[in-house]
Amino acid sequence: MIHFVGAGSGAVDLITIRGAELLKEADVIIYAGSLVNPDLLNYAKESCEIYDSAKMTLDEVLEVMFDAEKENKMTVRLHTGDSSIYGAIREQMDRLDEEEISYDVCPGVSSFCGAAASLKAEYTLPDVSQSVIITRPEGRTPKPAGESIASFSKHHATMCIFLGISMIDKVVDELLEGYTEDTPVAVVKKATWPDQEIIRGTLKDIAGKVKDANITKTAMIVVGDVLDPGDFTPSKLYDANFKHEYR
Repeated sequence: MIHFVGAGSGAVDLITIRGAELLKEADVIIYAGSLVNPDLLNYAKESCEIYDSAKMTLDEVLEVMFDAEKENKMTVRLHTGDSSIYGAIREQMDRLDEEEISYDVCPGVSSFCGAAASLKAEYTLPDVSQSVIITRPEGRTPKPAGESIASFSKHHATMCIFLGISMIDKVVDELLEGYTEDTPVAVVKKATWPDQEIIRGTLKDIAGKVKDANITKTAMIVVGDVLDPGDFTPSKLYDANFKHEYR
């Protein structure tokens, strides 16, 4: 059996209980070494075989899985954050389907959620933004037509941008197609890790602040008025005059 496990956003205790139990039971762990907190490997039993996928190709990762299955071993494929977002798991699952190998998925706390917690921010405020756009700039991985940051910026929704900090100037230029220069921006490096860094600014000055801090990777860019909302209409959820069945 293969278990795809979301490691969480960084802090060791932000892995789910289910994920931690699977790590304890695993005979084989393949983890994303460049991104996953290595302290999570402390959950592993002494006899567990551990592989760092940062140094492996897809075929090499799959070979370890196939070999483990032949030996009736349980494997955990440990991905950063939640594996459903930029996790590159579909191609692994397709190959497992071809080999008729069983697998399941254990969700994790994504870094965009970890960033919200670190910023003490609510991404969806009435009259400010009721939508969250999760995206990334186009780089080596192409994007479908119509999914540019520039086109998304025209919605003025809250935006969480993965994998874009090394292209901060390009990202800001695209964001300014829709947002104004005074739109609040926050950059959270290694959200929830012990060495987390937070930089706040606006689209006018955030690129310079990022460069001054020498942040070049492992950072989330959060954009939107929810970061500095001023007056906003409180949610109706707990309004004394609001009758509904969802509270």
